[in-house]
Formats: sequence, structure tokens, C-alpha cells
Amino acid sequence: QVQLVESGGGLVQAGGSLRLSCAASGRTFSSSAMGWFRQAPGKEREFVAGISWSGGTTYYADSVKGRVTISRDNAKNTVYLQLNSLKPEDTAIYYCSVKLTGSASATKSYNYGYWGQGTQVTVSS
Repeated sequence: QVQLVESGGGLVQAGGSLRLSCAASGRTFSSSAMGWFRQAPGKEREFVAGISWSGGTTYYADSVKGRVTISRDNAKNTVYLQLNSLKPEDTAIYYCSVKLTGSASATKSYNYGYWGQGTQVTVSS
């Protein structure tokens, strides 16, 4: 079993920044690739960013590339998502998850499992 707890969301004005955290427990975190997804009201969950187990490889959705940075600290069992230059369309619940299947750059939600409860990010215009 894996437990994931996201935090760091909030209300921010357009152009602002937030740093999301995802604390993991219950599994060998340091050997697992991780990902961040988001889901806006009325929309399907979409991939945001992914990171390899070592942190040496990262990949991003085109919609956030250049504005978002994913990182991890295996000593703290934590994955981070730095959100910069936020836009109203970034408003969503953000989830972290463990990559279980697929290629090294898998972006489909079915490749991931052990979802956290999410953290709300709201960007005002």
C-alpha cells in the first residue's frame, strides 16, 4: 500500500506562483517514478508532469512546459511541483501518483496508481 498526501495549494492571482508537495509513505518511494495530474471541474484528469525514480529525467505537458518544474527529495519521500506564471486555466485539483506501468514518459492516468486526495489550486484573473 502507498499513501500520498498533497499540500501547498491555494488561491493565487494570475502570474503568481505556488509550490505543491506530495508526501509518500508505505512503499519504496525512492525506486518509483512519480507524476502530477490535475482535474478541473467538468474535465477529465490530465497529466501535468512526471519524474523518474532518481529525478534525473523529467517531462511535462505542453500546456505547462516552461512554467512548471517537478522535483523530488528521496530522503524526505517527497515530490514537488513548482508552478510559476499561473493562469486562470491552471485552476484545478492537483494530484500526485505513482507510475506503475508504461514507458518512462507515460502520461496516461491508467499508467499510474495510489492517488492522493489532491490539493486545490485556484488562480484568479
